[in-house]
Amino acid sequence: MPDLETFFSAVGALARTVPGYSMRAQQLEMAQAIAETIAANSLLVAEAGTGTGKTFAYLVPALLAGGKVIISTGTKTLQDQLFNRDIPTVRTALKAPVTVALLKGRANYVCHYHLERTVQEGRAILASREEVKYLKLIERYAAITKSGDKSGLSEVPENATVWQQVTSTRDNCLGSECPHHKNCFVMEARKQALAADVVVVNHHLFFADVMLRDEGLAELLPACNTVIFDEAHQLPETASLFFGESVSTSQLLELARDTEAEAVRGAKDFTALPPAIAAMEKAARDFRLTIEGENTRLPLAATMKNAKFGSALDELLKKLDALVDMLESQAERSEGLENCWQRAREISSNIKRWRDQAEAEGFVRWVEVFSHALQLNATPLSIAEIFNKQLSGSPRAWVFTSATLSVKGDFSHYKNEMGLDTELNPAQSACWESPFDFANQSLLYVPTGMPEPNSREYTEEVIKAALPVLKASRGRAFFLCTSLRAMKRAHELLLEAFEREKLDYPILLQGQGSRSHMLERFRKMGNAILIGSQSFWEGVDVRGEALSVVIIDKLPFAPPDDPVLAARIDKINKEGRNAFMEYQLPRAVINLKQGAGRLIRDETDRGVLMICDPRLITKSYGKKIWQSLPPMKRTRELAEVEAFFATNNKAVVTSDS
Repeated sequence: MPDLETFFSAVGALARTVPGYSMRAQQLEMAQAIAETIAANSLLVAEAGTGTGKTFAYLVPALLAGGKVIISTGTKTLQDQLFNRDIPTVRTALKAPVTVALLKGRANYVCHYHLERTVQEGRAILASREEVKYLKLIERYAAITKSGDKSGLSEVPENATVWQQVTSTRDNCLGSECPHHKNCFVMEARKQALAADVVVVNHHLFFADVMLRDEGLAELLPACNTVIFDEAHQLPETASLFFGESVSTSQLLELARDTEAEAVRGAKDFTALPPAIAAMEKAARDFRLTIEGENTRLPLAATMKNAKFGSALDELLKKLDALVDMLESQAERSEGLENCWQRAREISSNIKRWRDQAEAEGFVRWVEVFSHALQLNATPLSIAEIFNKQLSGSPRAWVFTSATLSVKGDFSHYKNEMGLDTELNPAQSACWESPFDFANQSLLYVPTGMPEPNSREYTEEVIKAALPVLKASRGRAFFLCTSLRAMKRAHELLLEAFEREKLDYPILLQGQGSRSHMLERFRKMGNAILIGSQSFWEGVDVRGEALSVVIIDKLPFAPPDDPVLAARIDKINKEGRNAFMEYQLPRAVINLKQGAGRLIRDETDRGVLMICDPRLITKSYGKKIWQSLPPMKRTRELAEVEAFFATNNKAVVTSDS
């Protein structure tokens, strides 16, 4: 095993290469534990507090060990950062001659076939002049790019609708039948991944592949010696998504769009096809309209009480099956029509399976409604056994790391949920505290006199309690809410309060732009208050004075009426266990640690974490929660918060002058 101290020491390879590098005992210990895990082909669950430097702690031993390494991240942002910045830095420092590849899901790469088709149809299928302009930029980019990765074309927003028309999906990819198969960007990315020593993927891609054998990892895994999951706290959620089954009306609308285009190209004379496509598309849209509202998750039982839902589902299947029959008669006329026929058949059988299966053992069926789509889901109640099967393939090392995996240093919740602690696969676990001085850098404030979180006026009381804190901090705050409804209400109330009190700190609301755009504005303004929900609880890094307060409205317990959560609670309780202590509480703690982790991002940051929820004090489990947070000084006195900022503000004035 390599002598890691020489690399991590104050005069080592990293210190010579990385500007501002400082040696941290926690980072070295973590790197040593990972090196041992790799050497033994074993399992490690590693929690590393903010500032430990966990990225270098896993990259150094992984690159030195040789063999093939897959690194999976929670977000594409971190994926790009690893590929473009962190791995090249470590590779240079270690003088390690490793090859590295970046592999994303196919929706991230321009597809020559769909681009060509969209260019031919042009204005007829694009909604606006702006989309036409974007299409021209993409066409030009596709001709010069080597990777075809859409992140390389920043002039076209990531969420522009035109991307859907110029990328492929697993459903509409023509595979080896495609006329552009030889120049395919997805195929090229896979080829590079197969040849590389280190492959950077994200969790969605990892599980999509494990389940669907679709994105090229199926061939990568057998040859791989080490798998490292960064941001591993997100895995249970992602794995549930992929180990289940989903089918949505947006797939049907996409099928209608593609079938229409293929019919024009390959079956113009078959006049019965366009009306059949239109009838199926209308049935899909009507099906979506059977449930009012948006962003709702409903259990199967609730939808079955809705007579409109059942009859619209039957009508949709009738129209879809009629389309399947017609496509079958035309399939041999082109690869595109053949592909549409196969997709239509598959979607039809998926919908029937969802509708007809008796409550499958170990699965919960439920419906999710978005603004324009309705999705039918079947989700496993437990992913432990399914995931454990992935671990018991050929011998290799598995590392799971994040800043938030344990509850007060106890990893049993995470290990049980992921199936990481069986006799065949016993996992080691380790925890490294943040090197930051939380006792002096931060303060945890829980205001007195707050009502119960389920009371009607709760958000009003949160704003009242937060207002003096925001005055003391002179803005510079994240206001994190546990629901979109609370977020919108907090925004309204804060605007009213600022007008009343004549305060002029800028207020930003999640959704007023992309997350990266909002963060850029927040940093530049220097005294803003950003109100957000789930998007801003994790993966957000604002260092320095611009963020000096994080206000959390409630403890982030998942809503108990969520159909998947309700079914899991029911299962655990029926087994004679305590779902609240074993499942709901650990999940809330991990989410809270993520939110709290936004506050102190380096050794010079100072700030207040304000948690408004009285249950932190009044409930017996409250102690377990705050003991899982970094070791901050705690107070219930507003005067202490004001004093903390008074000394801090003086320091700011002095350092600026």
